[in-house]
Parts: sequence; structure tokens; C-alpha cells
Amino acid sequence: MTTTRASSIRDVAARAGVSVGTVSNVLNGSPQVSPEAAAKVRTAIAELGYVRNDAARQLRAGRSTTVGLVVLDVRNPFFTDVARGVEDEAAKHGLSVLLGNSSEDARRESGYLDLFEEQRVHGILISPFGDIEPRLRQLRERGTPVVLVDRESRDAAVSSVSVDDIAGGRLAVEHLLATGRRRMVFAGGPLEIRQVSDRLAGARSAIAEVPGATLEVIPTRALTVLDGRRLGEALIARPERPDAIFAANDLVAVGLLQALVMSGELRVPDDIALIGFDDIDFAAAAVVPLSSIRQPRHEIGATALRILREEAAEPDLPPRRIVFQPELVVRASTGG
Repeated sequence: MTTTRASSIRDVAARAGVSVGTVSNVLNGSPQVSPEAAAKVRTAIAELGYVRNDAARQLRAGRSTTVGLVVLDVRNPFFTDVARGVEDEAAKHGLSVLLGNSSEDARRESGYLDLFEEQRVHGILISPFGDIEPRLRQLRERGTPVVLVDRESRDAAVSSVSVDDIAGGRLAVEHLLATGRRRMVFAGGPLEIRQVSDRLAGARSAIAEVPGATLEVIPTRALTVLDGRRLGEALIARPERPDAIFAANDLVAVGLLQALVMSGELRVPDDIALIGFDDIDFAAAAVVPLSSIRQPRHEIGATALRILREEAAEPDLPPRRIVFQPELVVRASTGG
């Protein structure tokens, strides 16, 4: 089996009978090339099947037109919508997006950061697992712009675009309390995920203001439908059950809802009220439409990309902290 060598820009120049500079000008759309010479170059490109080595060109320029995006779980529709916001904004400026899925694994996350820095990407957007802000500071100091997505920067060393998760957790539990619920469960994890711990903090602050109200915390291994369903089955098997559940995200809430409905023993919301977080499309389409705390998912992604571009253009810009406010969306799962 033989391998055919890819044609180079020098091959195109030789075939067209022009200089390498002329070929480069044609590829870059320069008006300095005569129509006759440009036609010869395009013909040579077609005959040779030449494909421009854009990676090499970007390397010479010192920065690529690719943005690295690392998310916690690509299966979560929340991150799909955030990525869409990043991509839509990137497309306006001729940038492409390379997606990395950390799967809530610190080693995979670190590997993506290494890869993106080695590739000299335009910048990195990341929804991190655990506390990696010291690493992100190093990236920024070495010339790679970094913006936290869906998590606030605690020390303001890097820019961040997020939602006030503490306020969102408080909104969820205040709503459950207003419907008369008093024996609540917070479901979701790992608690090492900052967004989860912040939502729990907000829930606890609301519970603390109502005498007699309780909040049991039950962490899950991951923020997935399967983990929610397993937790729901465990709660159903208990002799004493909560009268409300606040799920750390909508995927966990959907799994809980599946277990509750399939059991046939408990009715939602009559016996147990249920609220999630994120307001993904599945929430409204569930068999019992889910109440949820809405985040502006697309706008989070688009705003993060805008800040990243600005910092790539002006590296001395001070880090910024953008915090969106969450919104309560009431549906049938809490009696709405």
C-alpha cells in the first residue's frame, strides 16, 4: 500500500507558474493578484487537490482561531445549550469551537487543559470540576485567556460567567415552603462540584428561616437521570418519606420523577413535590411537567465567548465577573 504525499503550496506555485507569494495572496483573498494569475492558481489547486494547512499558518501567527471548551458532562442538555451559545457567538467572528468532556474527572479535565494550551488555542472556556483556579491563573499568566463558565470565580483571578446558584437554591426551597412542604430532601452530587454546593447553601439558608422545616442532604455519584432514578427507588422503600425534593439539576429530577411515577405508590405533587434546576427542554416535556430554576443557558455561553475574545485582544484587561439571576418556573410537579 502506497501513501500519496499531500500537495504543498510550492507544488501549487510550480504548477501555476507563479511565486509562492502569489499563491498565498490568492488564498488570503488579496486584490493585488491579477485575474489571470488568480485563475491559474485556482486551476492548479483543483488539479492537485491542494488543502491549505491552516494549523501551520495559525501556528506562525502565534494563536489559532480555535476556542477550547471543557464541560462537566456533554450528555447534560444544559451544557449542550451553553455550547450552542458559545458556537453561535464564535461563528460571528470566524472562530471554531473544540469541545472537551471532562465527565466530572479531574485527570481528564487536566488533560484537556494541557492539550488546548499546547495547541495555542485562541482561549479556553471551562466549567470546572473541583477547584482548579490556581491552574487557570497559570494559563492566563502564560498568555492563554481563560473564562470560567457556569461557575463564579471566588478570587477574581480569572473572568467568570455564571448564575447566582445560591440565590437559585434559595428560590427553589422558598417555593416548596410556600406550598406547605416541610420535610425536604436535597438530591444531587458530587458535592465537590461548586454549583451543587452553592445550590445546597441557598437551600439551607431558606430552611433555616422556617421553624420545624428540615432538609436532608442525599448526595449522588453524578448528576444523571440514572442516579436520580436510583435515589427515587431508595426513597420509595423508606417507611417515612419526604414531602418535597429539590434536585440539584433537572436530569436528577427527571430520574426521581420516573421512579416516583413508576412506583404507583406516590403521586407528584400530591404526596411529594419535586423541583429541579436548569430548566432544560425535558423539564416542560416530562410526564408531570417539572418546576425548575431557569438559567439563561445560551446567553451564558455567548457572553463567555465575548469576554474571551476581548481578553485575547487585550491581555491586560482585568478579570470580570458576570452573574445572571436565576428565575423560578412553576409547573405541575410542585402544584403549579
